[in-house]
Amino acid sequence: MSKPILLLNCGSSSIKYQVIDAETEEVAATGLIQRIGEEVGTIDHTHGEKHSAEREFPDHRVALQVLVRTFDEYGPSLSDVVAVGHRCVHGGERFRETTVIDDEVIAALRELIPLAPLHNPPGIAGIEAARAALPDVPHVAVFDTAFFSTLPPAAYTYAIDAAVAKQYGIRKYGFHGTSHAYVSAKVAEIVGKPASELNIIVAHLGNGASISAIKGGVAVDTSMGLTPLAGLVMGTRSGDVDPGLHAYLAKQSGMSLDEVDSFLNKKSGLIGLCGVNDFRDLLPQVDAGEPAAVLTLDVYVHRLVSYIGSYLAILGRVDVLAFTAGVGENSDPVRARTLKALEPLGFILDEQANLVRSREPRAISTPDSPVTVLVVPTNEELAMARETAAAIGA
Repeated sequence: MSKPILLLNCGSSSIKYQVIDAETEEVAATGLIQRIGEEVGTIDHTHGEKHSAEREFPDHRVALQVLVRTFDEYGPSLSDVVAVGHRCVHGGERFRETTVIDDEVIAALRELIPLAPLHNPPGIAGIEAARAALPDVPHVAVFDTAFFSTLPPAAYTYAIDAAVAKQYGIRKYGFHGTSHAYVSAKVAEIVGKPASELNIIVAHLGNGASISAIKGGVAVDTSMGLTPLAGLVMGTRSGDVDPGLHAYLAKQSGMSLDEVDSFLNKKSGLIGLCGVNDFRDLLPQVDAGEPAAVLTLDVYVHRLVSYIGSYLAILGRVDVLAFTAGVGENSDPVRARTLKALEPLGFILDEQANLVRSREPRAISTPDSPVTVLVVPTNEELAMARETAAAIGA
C-alpha cells in the first residue's frame, strides 16, 4: 500500500522538498523554492518532468500555498500524503527523538530560538505554513541534534561554570544527525555486520561539515557543538577557533558580537582563506599552485586528519571510515590527501578505486587495509521519511 510522505527542509529564504513513499522508498517528486522574501522567487518542481516558474513569495505561508497548487497542477496528489516530515535543526535537550508536532512542540521550538537563531525561525515558519496548508495529516519534527543525544557527559560537557551551563543549555549538541545516522546504518549493511559490532567514523563533508565517532551504533562524539560553527573547516564557517577570538576581534576591530558571529559563519572557512567556497573552484587553483588555495587545502585536510586521529583514540579501534556529502562523495583529492596522512594508522588507500565516480556506495581502501574506507552517498530525505513513518506508526 502506498504511503507517500512530504518532506520539507525550510531555510530562511528557501524550501527544499521531496515526496517519498514510506513503503517502497521511491521518490515521487522533488522541488525547490528559492528567494522567499525577495521581489521575484523561483520554484522548480520535478514529477516525471521538471517544471519551473517565477513567483513572488513574500513569506513561507505564500510559498507553501504555491507549493500545494504546484502539486495540484503537476502531481502527485498531496491528498494521498500520510504525513509531513519537517527538518528541525536544533532540538536542544528537550527533543531527543523525532516528535509529532502540536502547538506545545511549536512553543518549545520558539524557546529554543536563542540556540539556533538562524535556523529555527524559518523552520517554525515552515511548520506553521505547512500545517495551515495541509491541516488534515500529522506533521512530524525530525531533529538534526537527536542522533547525538547519546553523547556521554565527558563528550558533551564544556569546562565552564556548571550552573551557567545548566541555566542557558550550554553543551555540545551536534548537527547533521540524520546524515550520520543514515550513513552509519548503511555502512553496517554494506560490510554485512550488525551496527552493534562496529566502530565507525563518518565524515560528512559538504558546505557545512561535521564528523562523528559511532561505537556500536551509538554516537559518542561529534565535531559540531552548541552551534553548527564548531569543528571542521567549512565553506563559509571557520570551524574551531580560539574562544578568545570573539573578544579579541571585538576589541581590536570594533566589531560587535553579532558582526563577529557573522564573520565566523559567513566570511570564514574556505571563502575566508582563498575567496571561494566550492571545491570545484578551489582544486583548479591548487593544481595551478596558487599559494592561498594550497594553504586552504592544507588547513582543511589538517583539521580533518586531526579529528579522525582523535576519534581513533576515543573509539579504541576503527572498523570503517565513511566519507559522505558533496565533498566527501566527489572530491578524490581531499580523500587521497586525508588517507595519505592517516596511512601509518591503518587507513590504506586504493588509488584507482578512489578515482571512481559513482552514486553508489564503494570501498576506496585496499583489501588488506586494517580500516575499511568507504564512500557512502548520504540520503537525509530518506532518513527523514523513515523517521516520520516510524513516528506516526506507518
